[in-house]
Amino acid sequence: MSPGCGQSGATTQLESPLRTLVGLAVVGGAAAHFLPGVVAWRSVRCRLLPRLSGVGFPGHIALTFDDGPDPNSTPAILDALDALGWRATFFSLGSQARRSPGLLREVVDRGHEVGVHGDVHTSHMRRPATWTVPDVLRARDTITGITGEPAKWFRPPYGAVSAASLVAARRSELQLILWTTWGVDWKAGATGATVAANVQRTLHPGATVLLHDSDATSAPGSWRSTLAALPILADVWAASGLQVGPLREHGVAGSAP
Repeated sequence: MSPGCGQSGATTQLESPLRTLVGLAVVGGAAAHFLPGVVAWRSVRCRLLPRLSGVGFPGHIALTFDDGPDPNSTPAILDALDALGWRATFFSLGSQARRSPGLLREVVDRGHEVGVHGDVHTSHMRRPATWTVPDVLRARDTITGITGEPAKWFRPPYGAVSAASLVAARRSELQLILWTTWGVDWKAGATGATVAANVQRTLHPGATVLLHDSDATSAPGSWRSTLAALPILADVWAASGLQVGPLREHGVAGSAP
């Protein structure tokens, strides 16, 4: 495991506004998929802002999926998770949820957790609070209205945290959370092996893993690489004695940044 994230989700004190601003300066520009150096920047974020980054219990992995629900791919991901006995957190887009409300309800009925990923997949770095706040509120209301359960978590598209993201999180009463490692599963040419290797390359104790259950904003068919990576990761994590579950079981609850 390479250095960078904290060893535990527990922190001795809440992150101060100054530390938050420093961390956001690092996080904001590092959000886009193509930006070089993102691993190193994410490492800094994990140290400065462990709650924001999703650093939790050292022996637990929070498994998260973005961009769904998607009738072309989410059912297969759900079946794979059932086969592995895993539960996860799905960060859903409001626009996707309105297209497939029954599928979003199925996600919850099968024991998973649903978070908010915004209404449309647009970087908050390019939008003012007057756009961002209504977008997040609409997504939250759509998702909670469909699932019948209050949402707790909010992850902005691309992980692009701006001042408007902070305002939206507070107005919507959602806890902002990103990730500590990802599979780079959105790219054309990704395979199960490459996705698993990317996750493991920057896996730290208390990791929150970012994957995607939809190719709505990714290379067509890229979700198949995510699906293929799950049993590979299951073997590796089982051998390490790691438990896998949703964010609600990860030990990162607390005040939003």
